[in-house]
Amino acid sequence: MAQSTTGSIFGQAPAAAGETVVASNSSGLTREVAVDSSGRFQISNVPVGVYTVSLKKDGAIVDTRKNVALSPGAGASISFEAASGATSLGAVTVSANALPSIDVSSVNSSTVITAADLRKLPVGRSAESIALLAPGTTSGSGFFNGPGNHALVSFGGSSVTENAYYVNGYNTGEPYKNLGGFQLPYGAIDQQETLTGGYNAKYGRSDGGVINQIGKRGTNEWHFGGQVSWQPRFLEGTPVNNRYGHPTVPASTSQVNYAYETPSLPGTLHQYRNDNKQWETIYSAYLGGPLIQDKLFMFLAAETTKTQSNNVEVAANQVVQYNTDKNTKFYGKLDWNITDSNILELTALNNRQSTGAGSTYDFDYSTLKAGAFSTANDVTKDNSQFYLAHFTSYITDAATLSILYGKGKFQNPTIYGNTSPLPFISRPQNENPAYLPPGTGQFGIINAQTNTSWSSDNATNGTHGLRADFDYKLSDHDLAVGIDNMAYEAHNQGPNQQNPFNPALNYYWRYISGSTVQKREIGWQTSMRTTQKAYYLQDDWQATPNLLLSIGVRNDHFTNYNDVGKAFVDLKNQWEPRIGASWDVMGDSSFKVYGNVGRYYLALPDNAAERAANTSTYLTTNYNYTGVDSNGVPTGLTTQDDPATTSPDGEKGLPKDPQQVTARNLKAEYLDEFILGFDKKLNDSWNYGAKAMWRDLKTAIDDECSPGHIADKMTKMGLDPNAYYDSLYGASYCRLINPGQTNTILVKSDDGTKSQLVSMTQQDWGYTQGVKRKVGSLNLYMEHPFDGKWQARVDYTYTRGFGNTEGQVRSDFGQADVSKTEDWDNWQLMDGANGELANVRKHQLRIRGAYQITPEWLVSGTLLEQSGYPKECLGYFGTGGSGAAYYGPGKPGDPAGYNNYGSGNYHWCGGTRISAGDVGHTPWTTQLNLGVHYTPAFADNKLGINLDIFNALNGQKAVQTDPAGYSSYDKTTNTLNINNSYGDGIYYQPPRTVRLSVTYDY
Repeated sequence: MAQSTTGSIFGQAPAAAGETVVASNSSGLTREVAVDSSGRFQISNVPVGVYTVSLKKDGAIVDTRKNVALSPGAGASISFEAASGATSLGAVTVSANALPSIDVSSVNSSTVITAADLRKLPVGRSAESIALLAPGTTSGSGFFNGPGNHALVSFGGSSVTENAYYVNGYNTGEPYKNLGGFQLPYGAIDQQETLTGGYNAKYGRSDGGVINQIGKRGTNEWHFGGQVSWQPRFLEGTPVNNRYGHPTVPASTSQVNYAYETPSLPGTLHQYRNDNKQWETIYSAYLGGPLIQDKLFMFLAAETTKTQSNNVEVAANQVVQYNTDKNTKFYGKLDWNITDSNILELTALNNRQSTGAGSTYDFDYSTLKAGAFSTANDVTKDNSQFYLAHFTSYITDAATLSILYGKGKFQNPTIYGNTSPLPFISRPQNENPAYLPPGTGQFGIINAQTNTSWSSDNATNGTHGLRADFDYKLSDHDLAVGIDNMAYEAHNQGPNQQNPFNPALNYYWRYISGSTVQKREIGWQTSMRTTQKAYYLQDDWQATPNLLLSIGVRNDHFTNYNDVGKAFVDLKNQWEPRIGASWDVMGDSSFKVYGNVGRYYLALPDNAAERAANTSTYLTTNYNYTGVDSNGVPTGLTTQDDPATTSPDGEKGLPKDPQQVTARNLKAEYLDEFILGFDKKLNDSWNYGAKAMWRDLKTAIDDECSPGHIADKMTKMGLDPNAYYDSLYGASYCRLINPGQTNTILVKSDDGTKSQLVSMTQQDWGYTQGVKRKVGSLNLYMEHPFDGKWQARVDYTYTRGFGNTEGQVRSDFGQADVSKTEDWDNWQLMDGANGELANVRKHQLRIRGAYQITPEWLVSGTLLEQSGYPKECLGYFGTGGSGAAYYGPGKPGDPAGYNNYGSGNYHWCGGTRISAGDVGHTPWTTQLNLGVHYTPAFADNKLGINLDIFNALNGQKAVQTDPAGYSSYDKTTNTLNINNSYGDGIYYQPPRTVRLSVTYDY
């Protein structure tokens, strides 16, 4: 629903001739409709905000409701009742504030946080922090961050790339991988709606959740203000250190040797974090008012944030970074009431971000002190700008036309401060001590290089979109039809393997053991584009005075193009039925029972072309070595294997045929959702309710990398796979498929004279089941809306999720190749994958509230208590018997070459199958935020002095742990090396921080 920037006002009045209802806001908008013969009225598609609603009788106002707040896509219920049993309002005049009521006109599931709420509550200054106030949301893995370096959010167990972001109706999602989205300056947020499900056919392109921000607008009164916010270093809690544990992993010691990766590490510091603190200063200001009274309004807001931090890296890296990040946002809006029936809104949004500026120094873990200067830091830019135009025409009282056009431009270059011509050294702790000079520390030799790859200084993205909606009220039916089109284009995205300061260098070194070192050549910088088109039909039918039926259907069309403009994914006729019902049980908006069933499709972002359809390189070469030079570079190299250089996924730098990289009958990812709930007034002060939700992922897209299985099927078909060798094992080695379904694969003969379609069933791939992600939840709540004195809401959410697929990315080890994860690359990787889901927390308790002690003093707080993350143990496949069982063939009879992953990311540890959650969970976490706000009377309550404490209890539990049970397998000695950091924390709760701020609003 996040493309919605309007709401509705509906209700009842005593039926009488000559009655009308008029609604007006402070931006000069006035809408008037007649009351029908049954006493019902509805004012639809008016901009969100605060309204005064009046009942007129023969042109004279006889009853008024003030402060009627509208939320996007929702309705406000207003009741005009006859006074003292009168049947006519001719002589009765009443004026009162509108009391909160239950919205019986909506079937969606949303949480709306207003600017007034944000002024009261201690909430982080990001859209994601606000979204976490909604039940059913969880923080995503720390591996994934969005624009502004914001941590991301998972909705209903979906992955963090499956969400949609909107500002004033336009999609502002990060266009390359859909990791997060660009958002308003905090002080410019009028409302943020967090949708967790149940939206109708007008809206789509998310099977997770939606974050919808609506910016402030000018009114008939001039207002201005500003804020200074300071988060000082000295008030931050001390981050906890991370020590290497003594990891115990399942082991079949009779069949293979086991050893710690580095025997001396258990008990020593893995990462010195005590000094890894962050401090921040924010300046913001706004100005809004009428350029022409009742006609033309402006609103401007700007915000600049400076964040400084220290980061002592893990011990093996032997460096400390001193960073300075800057983020400046600008928001501007013009509202023009061209006539009483035609409105034009123009929006501009600019975000300029610089991350990582500063320097890197050597760090001595024996003294815990910084040493000599190493290198200037690389600086990542993330600049974006959006321009939106939204025209609304109230053609008649029954007919409304809305047209929105937007355009976005994004630049995200990296400016390299590190100009080292040397190769990066990975896992230096595995360097053979016999080859190192006396006095070398236990973590070996590194150099000043901090990059494994490089990106273009001309990396860009662009979007443009058109949405048109026509709404017509016909008797009891509110009919809508429209189109919803978006286009995305990306240039020079992804890593480049060539060092710009040493053009001859296109690799880095990774030490595997005291005898083996691996050279890695990785790069796939490329361009691509995507189009997403849709149309819909929607009918909100008031079937009876108390029963609303929401019936709609949507059709989406997704097309992804490669770097030469050829389509490799073209998904048409994706029909999405959406059916909802809202029963106003008592007929007075005091008790609602509602339900919703719907299908939601998800497109592939631009990133799908990277590695899957465009040229890519991922080459590895294993060497024996006899020395290590002063820069950590191995010497005395001899290759180990034949062929010496291989690619895990056949990525050898060759162009790919767009027809062969995708199953010819590919279907888009989609899920089915079922919701049943109720909302009820307990009394005039409290509401309560419950909602049950079930989400079932029906189809997903990922890549398989098992050409040998296709060859086997061709043999069964009577074909000679050798005649198609280049097609099977060449550039198109991996293919996008729908796991678990029958996929039709195109292969071409080496001489180019023949093409063959090969139908691959689930059994042909060797999978035992198809894609599975099932999530069920039950939320119970009680709420006391703000009554001028206090407000509170309590939510308890119980969630169970299970399956073999998180979604488009992998949180456990941070794989962000969207819909191209290691899942489904071969059947062995999926053996044991069926378990708990990374983004599901079984128990969640949320409490938020505020209390106005006096007109000058207000206290507030939020609490999020939740159970932990499912732990894993990832290792090498098989039940044992020989080293080959872990590194080569899997089960008996499995031909060599199918299980060719040396990554150790199988759901097996030491001969034991282990699914997520089988080895326990991370601890429960408690996040308590507190706020104290002072608005002194001597400044007419326009000055605010605020103190917010985040994570007041300073809990610093690990929220994610290292899942890799083993670091490597040494074929020479038949030894599995136990990962020293298995089970250690990767990400932790941030320590207690304190924010001091001063605001002034005039």
